[in-house]
Amino acid sequence: MFFKGMGLLMLEINEINRQKLREIIFGTDTKAGRYFDIGLILCIILSVGLVFLDTIDQVHQQYGSWFRVAEWFFTIIFTLEYLLRLYCSAQPLQYARSFYGIVDLLSILPSYLALFFPGANFTLVIRILRLFRIFRVLKLLRYLSEGNLLLRAMMQSSRKVFLFFFSVSLIVMVLSAIMYVVEGPENGFTSIPKSIYWTIVTITTVGYGDITPQTTLGQGIAALTMLIGYSIIAIPTGILTAEISQEMVRKKDLRRCSNCLKMGHEPSAHYCDKCGSELETDL
Repeated sequence: MFFKGMGLLMLEINEINRQKLREIIFGTDTKAGRYFDIGLILCIILSVGLVFLDTIDQVHQQYGSWFRVAEWFFTIIFTLEYLLRLYCSAQPLQYARSFYGIVDLLSILPSYLALFFPGANFTLVIRILRLFRIFRVLKLLRYLSEGNLLLRAMMQSSRKVFLFFFSVSLIVMVLSAIMYVVEGPENGFTSIPKSIYWTIVTITTVGYGDITPQTTLGQGIAALTMLIGYSIIAIPTGILTAEISQEMVRKKDLRRCSNCLKMGHEPSAHYCDKCGSELETDL
């Protein structure tokens, strides 16, 4: 009975410790939790900053060994944090399978993969994923509603945008073939794919200048291509803006003011923004 009681006591103490750790690691209501989040943000920013600096040859040659030590230091911190999250999580398996659980795991994998694949540059891309962890720490999920509005607008306008890009692609093909025939290989238009590259660069008003038409007719076609670019560059923006406006209208509250009969209030509004009358709670 004594050993059984001691075992139950240890389990209870262990559960209390797990609950305290959960409040610190997953929450921000406590002072310790805020300090934990601030320290984690600093580690994330510093580790990503080291990745950027390490890609500079002069800096890498001079401080490469220090960067490797610092990278392992941050990797050990993130590994311990990941293990603690698994330990104190109410549902460890669900956390490990979640989006942020996968991001947490990917943030520590590059250093370990580098032991088996030395010099693998693809691990740099994975390390940048650590920036996604700031979204959770700063609780930026509160802005997901605005992001969902933009995503819905993009989905609603996808067919129109696709038709627009298809039409632009036809224009690019025709202009590229014309420029290839008019200018020819002697002026840099060595093939139709090369002409397509020039047309896209010109129609988007970038104009690198590595390929330029030399004939009078070719320059006239180039001028026409630039004007076409200025004419169509705002079309996708207009389409998306119109869809966003429609989504914002759909998102508006359908409550009608009993005094002035105005509709379209903000969902969180308690009073009419026109006459100031109190709005009904039920739609």
